[in-house]
Amino acid sequence: MVFSSLLFTFAFLPVIAILYYSLGKHFRNIVLLTASLFFYAWGEPVYVLLMCSSIMINYWIGTLLGRDDTSKRKRQLFLIISLVFNLGCLAYFKYIGLIISTLASMSGWSLQLGTPALPLGISFYTFQTLSYVIEVYRGKVKAQKSLILFALYIAMFPQLVAGPIVNYADLESQLADRSMTFKKFNAGMRRFLCGLAKKVLLANNIGLLWSEVKAMPGTEISVLMAWVGIIAFALQIYFDFSGYSDMAIGLGKMFGFRFKENFRYPYSSQSISEFWRRWHISLGSWFKEYVYIPLGGSRVGKWKLILNLFFVWFLTGLWHGASWNFVFWGLYFGTLIYIEKVFLLKSMARWPKAVRHIYLLLLVVIGWVFFEFNNMADGLSFLRIMFGVGGNALMDHQGIGRLQAYALLYIVCIFAASPGPQNLALFFKALLLNRIGCNIYRLAVNLYCCTLMVVLTAYMVASTYNPFIYFRF
Repeated sequence: MVFSSLLFTFAFLPVIAILYYSLGKHFRNIVLLTASLFFYAWGEPVYVLLMCSSIMINYWIGTLLGRDDTSKRKRQLFLIISLVFNLGCLAYFKYIGLIISTLASMSGWSLQLGTPALPLGISFYTFQTLSYVIEVYRGKVKAQKSLILFALYIAMFPQLVAGPIVNYADLESQLADRSMTFKKFNAGMRRFLCGLAKKVLLANNIGLLWSEVKAMPGTEISVLMAWVGIIAFALQIYFDFSGYSDMAIGLGKMFGFRFKENFRYPYSSQSISEFWRRWHISLGSWFKEYVYIPLGGSRVGKWKLILNLFFVWFLTGLWHGASWNFVFWGLYFGTLIYIEKVFLLKSMARWPKAVRHIYLLLLVVIGWVFFEFNNMADGLSFLRIMFGVGGNALMDHQGIGRLQAYALLYIVCIFAASPGPQNLALFFKALLLNRIGCNIYRLAVNLYCCTLMVVLTAYMVASTYNPFIYFRF
């Protein structure tokens, strides 16, 4: 079950919202936890047992870590047990195939071993359980005494499958008590609709263009077509993932929770370092807090800084998928960030903003090639086409035709990926509030949301292309 489906929007969500608000405050967490387990079991009926096992084991470890009579040595042992269990499950289900294939290629053996299916959302909920146990071990938060509240923190359906990764300290007080108002619910619905529009209207439609280009034989792709296609993918993955995050944040708000932002217009950045402070913020914050800073961060010598950055970005790439292209993609960005930190940032401050922005977009788009092609040889071949190496035509009728056909959608997507729509909305809000008053403005906004919902429903009924890219991670 995905957020951008008729089943979720018109069956699951309304039923849960009615039960959540009608059964009273004492039953809300139980309703939400039951709904979350059902939501996960709908797509993963077997692996819901794995997630429940993870919840039970980490709850038990957290309880032991939180006891005053637990010695330092035992606390370290319990932490190690948690790390081994959580990372072991992640490694087995997500990386065992990569490990086997790599060993087989290095040794020359022919191994035909089956690999398990990847449990939905395991990368996300594993990082949440780890953050909880580590924070309890550090003494920054108290161990959660209620199994129901801890299970809700791990399994909450709005952010279970594809984040954002929520730190336990940010949600601790909200789990036990949170304010519920119609204004907050209404704001959550609007945020959900915004994310749904990003997904259904923008990501799905621009993604069709990239699917066409990627399916073409390399000899038939012109330089123009290659750039048209990979820029379409860059826009697709942004609207796909940021749209999901918007829907998750909106759903959380509808049920009284405040999740932190996961995207802040990353394509408006002017350096690679800034881009990664704006893209998938929760993942970057997790690696910074639990890997980069414990390793010494930037307050180390030159060679240690290189090792720290490369290790963090190796893990960042590996987190995204069990394929060496993701590792290369991570190291690619790690290298660029190191170059910026040590050499470029000071001199970049003197560059014109337009030059910095072009520099950022060019390197990010190249990075998406490594990200999207699991086969490194295919990715490198596509890069050669992009830069006119290999004899492909500079442009052709097919590339020009696709660019013309998608021109309007391109313009809309580029504008929507900038702060422009938000600034425009704030401008019209101030203008209309002064002219028509608060009540009529609210009515107008609600009518707009209803109209948007009708349009989105029509698209969901007609569309057969509806993947969430980050579900596979």
